[in-house]
Amino acid sequence: MKYDEALSLLREYNKEPFHILHGITVSKVMRRMACELGYGDEADFWAVVGLLHDIDFEQWPDEHCKKAPELLREAGCDEKLIHAVVCHGYGLCTDVAPELEMEKVLFACDELTGLIGACAKMRPSGSITDMDLKSLKKKYKSKGFAAGCSREVIAQGADMLGWELDTLLSRTLEAMKPDEAAILAEMAAL
Repeated sequence: MKYDEALSLLREYNKEPFHILHGITVSKVMRRMACELGYGDEADFWAVVGLLHDIDFEQWPDEHCKKAPELLREAGCDEKLIHAVVCHGYGLCTDVAPELEMEKVLFACDELTGLIGACAKMRPSGSITDMDLKSLKKKYKSKGFAAGCSREVIAQGADMLGWELDTLLSRTLEAMKPDEAAILAEMAAL
């Protein structure tokens, strides 16, 4: 599935700008991580998985990661993509564990992109481009800040990848920075 097809599919089941923005953000992070980690030839696939990972969340929050396989199969997606989408909810809404490095990156970055986005909103610039690791860690350690972003899941994701938490925080933040303007432009064009 190509990116534009995946975006159309995401928008078929998601109308809230927040959910679409989250999908696009995770997609861009996944593409950058694929290239950084030596999977550049799979970057398009990583991006599509990131875009579609929450396809069922808006309409079926109680069936998150359970309704997704049906929606994705109806759209003609293969089982590799479906497994990758479903396993990002491991331990929360599914017992399907991430196996591939790509799946572990999605698991680790999903919650973290939300936390970083919330941090950006609190900055005078309203942007992540001038955010550093120290600022992110301060907000990460504040349990009341962006409480919906599970620190436990983020830490578990770092462990799955065999990365220090600071490495995950830094890599994700740096992966988000170059695409901030493109994400906003893409959202404005929808």
